[in-house]
Amino acid sequence: MKLLTYLVLLFTVSFAHAGVDVIVHPSNGAALDAGAIKKIFTGKSKSFPDGSKAIPLTQVATAAATGEFNDKVLSKSASQLKAHWSKLVFTGKGTPPKEAANDAEVLSLVASNPNIIGFVTSGSADGSVKVVQSF
Repeated sequence: MKLLTYLVLLFTVSFAHAGVDVIVHPSNGAALDAGAIKKIFTGKSKSFPDGSKAIPLTQVATAAATGEFNDKVLSKSASQLKAHWSKLVFTGKGTPPKEAANDAEVLSLVASNPNIIGFVTSGSADGSVKVVQSF
């Protein structure tokens, strides 16, 4: 019984600290560092470093990958992001990223549009997309 409890706890801790992979379409050759990714996902930039249009795609707030991404990449809590986007929407300076339901939907949408940038749980990316950064 102790072993089972230990394994469940170990799995839970490992899963809770799973990373995120930022993904783009395989044809996207833009070099993206953490700063460029943060600018795209906070509405401060509407294009990739090479000048092509960037369409950020996030996941629903309840997705584990979203919490990891917000914390590790954007350095903001969900409430801070909500306030940030409320201000931009109110002033007419931006609209928040569209939301996908899960990793599978993000993979599908990114694979179908060279302008979309999204994130998935580490290890979820397949050959239909390109991982540009891991956090």
